[in-house]
Amino acid sequence: MLLLRQPHHFFRSKRCRSFSAITHYNALDFFDLLLQRCKTIRQLKQLHAQAIVTRSNTSAFVAARVISVYARFRLVFDAQNVFETISFDCKSSSLVWNSILRVNVSNGEYRSAVKLYVKMRKQGLLGDGFTFPLVIRACKFMGSFDFGKFVHNHVLQMGFRDNVHIVNELIGMYAKMGRMDDARKMFDKVRGKNYISWNTMVSGFALNYDCDSALEMFKRMQFEGLEPNLVTWTSLLSSHARCGRFEETMDLFDMMTMRGVGANAEVLAVVLSVCADLVAVEKGEVIHGYVIKGGFEDYLFVKNALITLYGKHGDVKQAQNLFSEMEEKNIVSWNALITSCAEAGLCDEALAVFSQLEKLDGGSMERPNVISWSAVIGAFASNGRGKESLNLFRKMQLAKVVPNSVTISSILSVCAESAALNIGREIHGHVLRASMNKNILVQNGLLNMYMKCGCLEEGCLVFEQINRKDLISWNSMISGYGMNGLGANALATFKEMIEAGIKPDGVTFVAVLSACSHAGLVKEGRRLFDVMVGEFRIVPQMEHYACMVDLLGRAGLLQEASDIVKNMPMEPNAYVWGALLNSCRMHKNADIAEATASQILGLDTETTGNYMLLSNIYAANGRWDDSAKVRLSAKTKGLKKVAGQSWIEVKKKVHMFSSGNSLQLDLKEVLEILEELALQMDYKCYVPDNDLVLQEMC
Repeated sequence: MLLLRQPHHFFRSKRCRSFSAITHYNALDFFDLLLQRCKTIRQLKQLHAQAIVTRSNTSAFVAARVISVYARFRLVFDAQNVFETISFDCKSSSLVWNSILRVNVSNGEYRSAVKLYVKMRKQGLLGDGFTFPLVIRACKFMGSFDFGKFVHNHVLQMGFRDNVHIVNELIGMYAKMGRMDDARKMFDKVRGKNYISWNTMVSGFALNYDCDSALEMFKRMQFEGLEPNLVTWTSLLSSHARCGRFEETMDLFDMMTMRGVGANAEVLAVVLSVCADLVAVEKGEVIHGYVIKGGFEDYLFVKNALITLYGKHGDVKQAQNLFSEMEEKNIVSWNALITSCAEAGLCDEALAVFSQLEKLDGGSMERPNVISWSAVIGAFASNGRGKESLNLFRKMQLAKVVPNSVTISSILSVCAESAALNIGREIHGHVLRASMNKNILVQNGLLNMYMKCGCLEEGCLVFEQINRKDLISWNSMISGYGMNGLGANALATFKEMIEAGIKPDGVTFVAVLSACSHAGLVKEGRRLFDVMVGEFRIVPQMEHYACMVDLLGRAGLLQEASDIVKNMPMEPNAYVWGALLNSCRMHKNADIAEATASQILGLDTETTGNYMLLSNIYAANGRWDDSAKVRLSAKTKGLKKVAGQSWIEVKKKVHMFSSGNSLQLDLKEVLEILEELALQMDYKCYVPDNDLVLQEMC
């Protein structure tokens, strides 16, 4: 049998056909050398066959090498088969067991590795300094704390408590399981700490979102005379980025470069992701320069980070250029571009990229995943295109892609805005079946949906079931009560929120002030505005002033509302003027309305809302010429009234009705119902609101 047919420097002649011709090499050493130099599977199988014929495979040394070489060619099943078929004497050596353990751990077969270790112990082999790191690593990735502790006890029993390689693996195992106290105890006890020891601790804190402890360990490392290396810096930067401490991440990166530590691809990817989250496109461009200078452009994860950077800053064209330059793209690349378009509000462009991903060749592994679907669904949802968002969600379900909390949250927001209660309840059912009802993002979405649909009882039930209510939960509840006219409930919830130790933000005060406005709670509204400024140090924004103007104006305190508008520290916008004008309309006060007319006519706006309010006030006071002039001014500026819209859900489908558009289906039946309603209105002696009629006529 020929061992190898191609030339090889170990063969002086092609006539060598057996080991009897080789006298100056020990047979086992010879096999080991040949096995290490195998280039193909065919060579490996020839050598394996020769080992069986010459009974060299009875050597644990050769058997272990054969197993490892099969694993190198990713022939895990063959490696396992070699282990199962070797003699009992071979299996009495830890060398063979370590080899098959390494095969399983390297290929992600962690449970099999643990089972092998148990079997090994049963056969009387206790393991050595090479066995324990492999088994501990398997426990780490399995997430099995109990068995990991069991193996830790074996390490102590075998006297390996000071073996730095084994201790480093134990530190990594405890860190991966979130047991940093145990990891620190191990670290403090080990003698002769090396770079791996320190870096494992720093990366462990990073993994567990504890950047303060990571920085403390970093400084302690320096204090004990060991200069942090590139791995240490990477872990430290990663820890701060994961904790959302972006400014500190950039400061650490600047410190790193000042100390002459050259950045690697991983560091640059972390810093680029931070620049994407910060409003720091200029800094991102500088980092892009580092990428080019360091030759890291071909790293896929770096290119993906660059696409995300430019996409988040609205430079979709640059993101598209980077994407087009990529020779190899993975699903992260596609998702980065889809998300870039989505976050820029370019729904159709996001859908176009998504469609390209869908149409990739059938042999490609890249297919839209839950992130792809969520990004494009969220884009349509956040841009008021709820119907298309719902259609995409249905397609996602047909594609058998399981939605995540982000997808569900986007669809629930669509249901809330379009009052699609039945679809919202259907989504709630899916949430329960998928055991997502404890996810705070989903819970807040359900709460918002029920409150906006007027289902207060169901909204309250969802709110009560949230174990750890965050600021969004409280804000949604307060806002929900307010929009349903329950000002007292909104105030009670606000008080409960403060007592729970949750600090309100500007959104909270907009919600509670709006609730006071709708409920006519003037005294309470004034007090809350003072508390916002005096106690919580929140600087009033345009929305807060609009709420106060609306609150006072609805109560008939028009002069006080007008004074607030005059004394605002910023120029009032259309919403503030609208609140004041609406109050003037309610109380038929033409004087104050006229005083604000010049301000309204000078506004740079694209809608006619305030113009129509002013026009209607003039008309209600019989000033028809002034009313006509205001309307003519709006027309001259090319302003158009936003058409009124309403929704109705029929058979799980949302239908939208818009003023000025005729219905395509069942028009006759709708008109018949309208006529019947008109007759009932006449019968009840209902008098239409002329102001509303005038607004609609425009």
